[in-house]
Amino acid sequence: MFTGIVTDIGTVRQRDPLEAGVRLRIGTGYSPDGIDLGASIACSGICLTVVDRGRDGAGAWFDVDASPETLAVTSMADWAVGTRINLERSLTLGQEMGGHMVTGHVDGLAAIVERRAEGEMAIFTFKVPAELARFVARKGSVALDGTSLTVNAVEGDRFSVMLIPHTLAVTTWGTRQAGDHVNIEVDLMARYVARLAEADAANARTSFPTVAARA
Repeated sequence: MFTGIVTDIGTVRQRDPLEAGVRLRIGTGYSPDGIDLGASIACSGICLTVVDRGRDGAGAWFDVDASPETLAVTSMADWAVGTRINLERSLTLGQEMGGHMVTGHVDGLAAIVERRAEGEMAIFTFKVPAELARFVARKGSVALDGTSLTVNAVEGDRFSVMLIPHTLAVTTWGTRQAGDHVNIEVDLMARYVARLAEADAANARTSFPTVAARA
């Protein structure tokens, strides 16, 4: 589990094909001494398991494996050596909850359709697949490339967020432009509310009132 508060920007240092999927080596500012094998790290919003870690002349690094499914539904398919990604260590008990509950299970890709300056801030407008748009609500939370953000406005399958200078400086958002695709994870509570509503509607359709027999 994560909070969507990015704590490091990693860089893909190596990409090696596996029999199924790929293995990535990611350079990081995290100390490898504090990373356990099997630990979860959110990489631009994707929860990945550390399979190796260490330090060399270029600095600290950790390795993760990605399955074909992960490559198919996230931006990882486009990551190459040199790609910069947002990183977050998994949440621990007692840690400050600065963002919102994020699982690291990416729902799909959102396309940036506009980036507009608002003073020192930036307003991004996104387009999302229709099946995800219903989970995005004004003033609700959404995780984009692993960053917990508040939705400013929603119109159909498009929504916008505003990023403050600090977020632009300490994440990969500073270099994001229209045409880029980012990983999106919708709010967990929105997903459960929608599922309960669907279940209630299905029950209503299959329930019939009892008709008393006439004497």
